[in-house]
Amino acid sequence: MQDNETPKAPTLDTSLADMPKRDWLVALSGIAEEKGHFTTLGKHHFSTFIEGGETLLVTFENYDSIQRISPKAQPLGWEVGKVLGWSTLNVISDGQSWFRDRNIYAYFDDLIDDGFFEEFDNVLFYGAGPCGYAAAAYSIASPGARVLALQPQATLDPRIAEWDERYIRQRRANWTTRFGYAPDMIDGAQEAFVLYDPEQTEDAMHAALFTRPNVHKLRMRYVGEALQYSLRNMKILSRIIALAGTGQLTPEVFAKLFRARRDDKNYLRVLLRDLEDEGRVKLAHALCTNVVTRLDGVPAFERRLKFLNEKLEALPEGDS
Repeated sequence: MQDNETPKAPTLDTSLADMPKRDWLVALSGIAEEKGHFTTLGKHHFSTFIEGGETLLVTFENYDSIQRISPKAQPLGWEVGKVLGWSTLNVISDGQSWFRDRNIYAYFDDLIDDGFFEEFDNVLFYGAGPCGYAAAAYSIASPGARVLALQPQATLDPRIAEWDERYIRQRRANWTTRFGYAPDMIDGAQEAFVLYDPEQTEDAMHAALFTRPNVHKLRMRYVGEALQYSLRNMKILSRIIALAGTGQLTPEVFAKLFRARRDDKNYLRVLLRDLEDEGRVKLAHALCTNVVTRLDGVPAFERRLKFLNEKLEALPEGDS
């Protein structure tokens, strides 16, 4: 670049990876201002709106997750919206706040008063974990919207969820004011999908609190603690979002998509560990045989298969 050339402004195609946080935020806000708007929401939150089509994807995301998961260090909403031609509203936190902030309440109040959500034919609220809680909680701002929440918490109010000891410090937040108890906030949704791993006890207990006539609870057994990461690895997250946003996602359609787990090494490792913990040697052996036969680059399963071959030979006849 010549000395007198002006640096090109970042666009939706620009990678924001490996930027210091301040530079990343400046670049992100510049892109958002060019395509829609950028709004600071207090010290630890901000929002971006990228104008697109008549379907709106509302995502709740976390700065650290964006940096860790996105190759371009861009919000998931931007990635999906660009491919599908959707508009995206992205509420982003710096730290895990569960989005319990008066500035965010006021922001959504303004969006409601302006009739923002009424401008779109379809609205989908999406988030994972604490962001899944927020997606469900704030969906009340757009009656008739759809919700896709991955392993969401219903609340961290100790009077309801004292059994969840993972986030004790966050119990100090006020969980009883506006947009508080997430399962109640989805009553106005057209439909909601709650994805969770039933082997994760706390996640399963939170999912139970979301039992409603308009809620589909989709089980993802053996996926573990990071559903969003696993669905991205399986290359089905964007498709699930696309189907949910247009009313085409059903438990049956999800079950077919989730067959992609058969090629996901993280899922297969968790399944193998569970089978071995339960002492199910023959099933573990069958799994390793299947994986080694179908997939390349699985040395851990090859080593385990050799070990299980020796273990099976030593088992008395008739044992599992």
